[in-house]
Amino acid sequence: MNVGMAVLYVFLLLIGFVLLVKGADFFVDGAAGIAKKLKVSSFIIGVTVVALGTSAPEMAVTVISALGGESGIIVGNITGSNIINIFLILGVSALICKLPVEKTTRFIDLPFLIVTGIVFVIFGFFGGTFVWWEGLILLLLYCAFMAYNIVLATKQKKAQLEQATAVSVTDSGIDGELNVPADFLGKIKFHYEALQNKVWFLIIITVVGLGMVVGGAQLVVMSAKYIAETVFKIPTEIVALTVVAFGTSLPELVTSVSAARKGDVGIATGNIIGSNIANILLIGGLGSVCCGSAGLLFTTEGFISGLVSLFASVLIFAACWGKSKSLGKIAGVVMLLCLLAYYVFIFLNFYIFKLY
Repeated sequence: MNVGMAVLYVFLLLIGFVLLVKGADFFVDGAAGIAKKLKVSSFIIGVTVVALGTSAPEMAVTVISALGGESGIIVGNITGSNIINIFLILGVSALICKLPVEKTTRFIDLPFLIVTGIVFVIFGFFGGTFVWWEGLILLLLYCAFMAYNIVLATKQKKAQLEQATAVSVTDSGIDGELNVPADFLGKIKFHYEALQNKVWFLIIITVVGLGMVVGGAQLVVMSAKYIAETVFKIPTEIVALTVVAFGTSLPELVTSVSAARKGDVGIATGNIIGSNIANILLIGGLGSVCCGSAGLLFTTEGFISGLVSLFASVLIFAACWGKSKSLGKIAGVVMLLCLLAYYVFIFLNFYIFKLY
């Protein structure tokens, strides 16, 4: 083992985490501010713009793997990321604050996520691969989902429905009588909050934040994979199911947790639901098309993780039908325990049971 290289990758890992955390703050502030300016629900922004942006790492891994002839990692990345998105990210977010689930989410978005999960498993199970035309079906379904959300957003804008939006966009700086803090950091925060009333600034911090999140995720994945395989000698299969899947889900993690911490539950839940749908339909479809005639490999491992991902979707669908119509601390604990059980199964299988 090269000690110098190990230290370098640890440093890059830390840099990646810093980019992720600060980038998520900028991204949430910008996306929530734009939602408020456009009179659009923050959930719609979360399920479309934010979800598509935070799914960029999965998309990058998919395209690179498909073009490099390593399609085996794609399905594991998709299903593994979806499992982490629900069990870990929604679980942690629900522990931070209660996550109300809107009526349209319960009746349309979550059932659609479950249906896409079923289609994904069925397509992969029969034949063991996703062929190009199955990939096109997945892409068309994603286009239909996006079209639905665009129509819904237009209706909300016309009706001027303003649902839960981030507290991050304030009226600071509008009133000239407000006192500017004397300390340097206080001045920066004061002017930053004042600029959040400008649409152009909201767009800039959204784009910059997204770039920081995606770049940070790539650094974390690269560094964590090297440390896991080279330093700790963890098998590649486990790295693909855990490190790569977790790393590509980091944008969703930091974005949703940051949104929950700021009180913007719309982006927190919309980001996860939209990201999971994008992972299955957009990234799965894109991977199938990029693999060409060879198809996208769907192994027994992918089938099992696909079923776990489907179970996760059903779990949050069932959890949000209580009296409060929300995901609370109990649901958060259950999801985290499910994630722990899933990882215990993975490690026991690879090291002891050898079921597949």
